[in-house]
Amino acid sequence: MLDLVTRNLKEIITLEELKEIMKKEERKAYIGFEPSGLVHLGWLMCADKIKDLISSGFKVKILLADWHAWINDKLDGDMSAIKTCGEYIKDAFTAMDVKNVEYVYASEMVCNSDYWNMVLKIAKQTSLARARRAMNIMGRKAEEAEKDISKFFYPLMQVADIFYLNVDVALGGMDQRHAHMLARDICTKLKMKKPVALHTPIISSLQAKERMDAKMSKSKPESAIFIHDNYEAIKRKLRKAYCPEGIAEGNPVMEMTKHIIFIHFDEMEIERKYGGNIKFSSYEELEEKYIKKEVHPLDLKNSVANYIDKILLPVRKYFEDNPKNLEKLISYMNK
Repeated sequence: MLDLVTRNLKEIITLEELKEIMKKEERKAYIGFEPSGLVHLGWLMCADKIKDLISSGFKVKILLADWHAWINDKLDGDMSAIKTCGEYIKDAFTAMDVKNVEYVYASEMVCNSDYWNMVLKIAKQTSLARARRAMNIMGRKAEEAEKDISKFFYPLMQVADIFYLNVDVALGGMDQRHAHMLARDICTKLKMKKPVALHTPIISSLQAKERMDAKMSKSKPESAIFIHDNYEAIKRKLRKAYCPEGIAEGNPVMEMTKHIIFIHFDEMEIERKYGGNIKFSSYEELEEKYIKKEVHPLDLKNSVANYIDKILLPVRKYFEDNPKNLEKLISYMNK
């Protein structure tokens, strides 16, 4: 089971602590999401990891961080729209075949004075400089908090979420690292359980050439493949994607093969315009051939589009049958 929990992760803090947690009869994990827009392919990687945790005996809570989205000015701070997005996120995880999880809204937790007691205790142990460093989890620069002091509550609340939910494991992308480390650093002083942090990789923006550390963004439709995109949209976006010949590092198309396709399929076949089709039984085999320029970027893009389409086919079908929350969210976003 440990192999299942640790596969396709970028970082584990720490592996030895995780091994101890795996010995427990009851073990709990959580992951938080801002209800702030459409769900893209990067979330599929999180969905796969949630399923791995459940299969390994974890009870998993998904926090729908509606108050966090409000603080972060998402969906214009309209709590009604944020709540609609939260219900759409539930649809998205159901469509991605995530079962047996508990959903918790932040707005449910903030009604309890114990939660705010925890936030203030965390604040008493956190310097202003440390809170600023943790603000990258919001996708915002630290100086933005100078105009809106509520932004400083965000990392403190994320740490409080971990302690309030009393989990053993905090799951998130590498962009959540600062908050997770803050929780680990101050847990002893607060006499709280030290959470193990599991960090998934971040799939680069399809337009990563513009900024090499950019990630897929729901606010930039052409930078991301959304889980309900149809085949034509998937193919169009991949055709325009950054995919330098012979370079795997920072290549979003290669990242998709590594972190998504080879998780869902035992092998991958690249249909080549010249030289015949070629099959790979691992990402490492594909990477070697790609770096040697034996696989052309356009052939790779076309094949990735076909595999991603197969993975997302049941997701699209779910939303065709259950369109209400998606349609309400899109209607709001198009205002």
